[in-house]
Amino acid sequence: MRMMLKASMDTEKANEAIRNGTLGKLIEESMAQLKPEAAYFTTDHGRRTAFLFFDMEESAQMPVLSEPFFLNLGAEISYTPVMNREDVQKGLSQLGR
Repeated sequence: MRMMLKASMDTEKANEAIRNGTLGKLIEESMAQLKPEAAYFTTDHGRRTAFLFFDMEESAQMPVLSEPFFLNLGAEISYTPVMNREDVQKGLSQLGR
């Protein structure tokens, strides 16, 4: 299932990860593991935030994907199922009129 992982990072922990050079490594490792179809980085409510769109094969992946953000960045994590244009069209076609 296509998912969006939102990781909002604790400012102080993210600052420290930038200072000690580990933030880039953590992001690269996460990208290699998730293989996202898209990844966006911005601020949300004043915190560094990553929006990662990827295919989740099973919910058992959640701890493996989340813990690096929790442990290293004190992040708040959320997972949201999402659809692309084709998914929406497929779903709408199944509504039956």
